[in-house]
Parts: sequence; C-alpha cells; structure tokens
Amino acid sequence: PPSLNLLTLNGLVASDEVLIPIQCEYYSLEGLGQILEIIDLINNNLGRQIKVAGGLLTMYDKREKLSREVAREVRTHFPHKVFDTEIPRSVSLAEAPSFGKPIILHDPNSQGAKAYERLAKEIIELELRI
Repeated sequence: PPSLNLLTLNGLVASDEVLIPIQCEYYSLEGLGQILEIIDLINNNLGRQIKVAGGLLTMYDKREKLSREVAREVRTHFPHKVFDTEIPRSVSLAEAPSFGKPIILHDPNSQGAKAYERLAKEIIELELRI
C-alpha cells in the first residue's frame, strides 16, 4: 500500500493470505520491502501465519524501460511467487472507477479486463493445486 495506516494494518492482521500489488515504478520496490517486513512482524509477534499468495505487477507498460526493469527486479528478488499476469497501464482501467463500474463491465474487451480475467484464472489454478 502507498501508506500503512491503521486500517491497512488491521486488514493485514485479519488476513490469512495476501496478494501484493506492485506498481512498475521505482518506489514500489521500497514499499514492497516494507510490506514484507510488516507481514513478518505480524506473523512473529501476533501469532499469525499470513501467507503471501504472490506479487502482482500493475501499471505495466512493456514500452517503458522502467516497467521492464522493475518487473525483472521483482521476478529476480521477490522471495514469493510473482504472478505471470501483468496488469497493463490503461485508460480504461483508470476511468472505470469514475463510472462506478469494475473494468469487466466498463470495457470488457479492454486489455485491462482481459488481464484481470487471466489473473482470476491463474489464482484459481494456484488454489486448486493447494
């Protein structure tokens, strides 16, 4: 999360498993380290066993060098699974909330909607293997 407030912390404490979205931007790598440290602190000090389902690369633009570098760094150094699906940077994804709709209803044929469908299938396959 961009900032760790009490609501986020309580959400983590109440969770059994988390999916960590990672924007393909430089400062996201710092935030990723912080959230993993916080999950470890919760697990070690509060008797929880929060599982990290994986990292999800978001706002990915294969045309941008920074996106590709962040994706490579995350895939190389993230100690948990990184989902194969990458959520693209997309106008449709950005505008869907302003219409009060999820992307699958706002623009079902967009690259963003298709990416979230792939992610859903990937998560289902992962959960079925457990």
